[in-house]
Amino acid sequence: MSQWLHSGWFWLGLWVLALSVIAFAAMGIDKRRARLDRWRIREATFFILALIGGSPGAILGMRLFRHKTRHWYFKFGLPAILIAQIALVIWLVLKFQ
Repeated sequence: MSQWLHSGWFWLGLWVLALSVIAFAAMGIDKRRARLDRWRIREATFFILALIGGSPGAILGMRLFRHKTRHWYFKFGLPAILIAQIALVIWLVLKFQ
C-alpha cells in the first residue's frame, strides 16, 4: 500500500477527484445563481477547471443540474476535453510501461 501511495497515479487520481468535486460544485452554484438572477461564474472558469483535471465533475454537474446544456461548446467541448485527457493517460501508460 505504501508503494501505491508514493506513485504518481495515486496523486493524479486525487487531483482529478478534487478538481471534479470543485467543478461539480461550481456547476451547482452557478445554476442556483442563474435561477436567482445573481452574479454568475464565468464560462471560462468551467473550461479551466475541466482542462486542469475536473472534466468528469464538470460533465456530471452539467448533466445533473441541467446547466449549460444548450451551449454547444459545453455540450461537445467538455466531453472532448475528457476524451483528450483519457487519451493522454493511455499514451502515458503505454509509453512508460
